[in-house]
Amino acid sequence: MFNLIRNEWMKIFKRVGTYVMLGLLVAIIGITGATSKYLDSQTKVSDEWKKEVQTQIAADKESLKESNMPGYIKEETEKNIAINEYRLENDLKPYEKSNVWSYVQDNAYLVMFVGLFTIIVSAGIVASEFTWGTIKLLLIRPISRSKILISKYITVLLYGLSQLVVLFVVSFLLGLILFGGIGESAHLAYVDGAVVEQNMVWYLIKTYLLKTIDVAMMATMAFMISAVFRSSSLAIGISVFLLFMGSNLTTLIAMKFDWAKFSLFANTDLTQYTGFQQPVVKGMTMGFSITMILVYFVIFQVLAFVFFTKRDVAS
Repeated sequence: MFNLIRNEWMKIFKRVGTYVMLGLLVAIIGITGATSKYLDSQTKVSDEWKKEVQTQIAADKESLKESNMPGYIKEETEKNIAINEYRLENDLKPYEKSNVWSYVQDNAYLVMFVGLFTIIVSAGIVASEFTWGTIKLLLIRPISRSKILISKYITVLLYGLSQLVVLFVVSFLLGLILFGGIGESAHLAYVDGAVVEQNMVWYLIKTYLLKTIDVAMMATMAFMISAVFRSSSLAIGISVFLLFMGSNLTTLIAMKFDWAKFSLFANTDLTQYTGFQQPVVKGMTMGFSITMILVYFVIFQVLAFVFFTKRDVAS
């Protein structure tokens, strides 16, 4: 199995596109760093920050009186009120200068690019064998189709994980260069109706680890489509569309229907349970989301294995 994974890994890094995607990721991180540095130089912490926070709290409380406010927005507003009140009580300024950890936190949204690049690799790792006609040479070896497919899938996951590591490490190093020392910073989370301070380093590590689930599931879906339809273009097209639109569409549906919680995209972002944001549908728990992820994972894997192992290669 190790040799199969190594061979697949070597195939990935023999392609120019792999280095292009790596270069793009580093370039995007650099652009966000330059932008953050510029904005940071233009931002000043007001001496009247407490009055500004009090004004924001009053405005948020007034907006809660609207009877037609969607439940999701209402919960988010209540969270903001609680966090701002906590800031006033504990004298915590909301607009501090950037440091390395706040920069790494801001770059967490770049995981969507990691997902995009992983989808591209995942979509092509099976379909390209059929496109290039190398699948027959691959299958005449005394190795089961299941092992071949497993090795390809593990390679995809390792690639996605390596991209996440690159994102975190490069963001950290660039943050040190641009914003200086590490410093101390606390993350304010809204958990079970109360505001709690969390260690920023632990929060960021947890955030990036949880986001690996999101990347892994999108890669798994692209992998399944690639194995079933033998088309990397179809796998990339569908997966990329759902990567960028799936969660937004689910959020819109969730404003009206609770059954949206059974959607894959309502559950893959496990950071919604870290106190940074509210669950898409009220009442959802991490246990529920993990269960739904496992259900979709099994469905995707069964489809991929059934079609790949039973298909007549000559057809």
